[in-house]
Formats: sequence, structure tokens, C-alpha cells
Amino acid sequence: MTTHHIAMATRDGRWWTVTVPSVDGVTQARRLSDVEEMARELVAVTTNVPLDGVVIDVHVKRVGDVDVEADLAAIHADREQAAELERVASERSRRLVRALVAQDVSLRDIGAVLGVSHQRAHQLAGGGRPPA
Repeated sequence: MTTHHIAMATRDGRWWTVTVPSVDGVTQARRLSDVEEMARELVAVTTNVPLDGVVIDVHVKRVGDVDVEADLAAIHADREQAAELERVASERSRRLVRALVAQDVSLRDIGAVLGVSHQRAHQLAGGGRPPA
């Protein structure tokens, strides 16, 4: 049986303090790369389950006065927003290319308008692979 736990790591001087709320336990690790293993060992010993049955999800909370968790959440939201904007821009590019193709504008000219190669304009027009 596999058990899943969250370990919260906080930098404390030169060490990482690792808290696992589900077992009300605390341990330390010298390096962030060691946090998961230390938390797994803590859970295994505390709950008397085999080490290979423990899965740990590490969350870095703070490093000094830096709220790492909050900054990571903001970065994740920014990346999601950027991906959505990229999807919208790509769809607008495809619509513009198709509209220009319908007006008999050459793919080379469409590429120049969009600032892309004529091969990319061909792809955006729905032509699949560009001509050789």
C-alpha cells in the first residue's frame, strides 16, 4: 500500500527544516535534494510502513524572508496566462493568413506581413508541410 504525504521545507540557516503535517513530524536535511528522502524515512518510521510505500510531495515554503510558495504560485499563473495568450495569438495568425490567402495574397507576401517565412505562412494556411 502506498501512502502520499506533503513535506514542507523551510530554509533554516544552512539546513532545511522539513515538516510532514500528516504524521506531525519534523526532520532536517542539509540539501534540498535530500528533503524527499528524509521525509520518506520520517513517515516510514512514524507510521511503521515500508520505505518504498511512501510517496512525498515536497513544497518549499520560505527561504529567509522570501515567500517561495507565493512566488511559485504567481509564476505558475503567469505561465498559464502566457500559454493562453500564445494559443490566442496563433489562432489569430491562422485566421489572418487564411483571410489573406482568400484575397490571393502570395505566401511570401503573407510571410512578410507576419514576419515569418513563407514556409511558416504555408503551414498557418493549413497546407501542412511547406513546399520543398
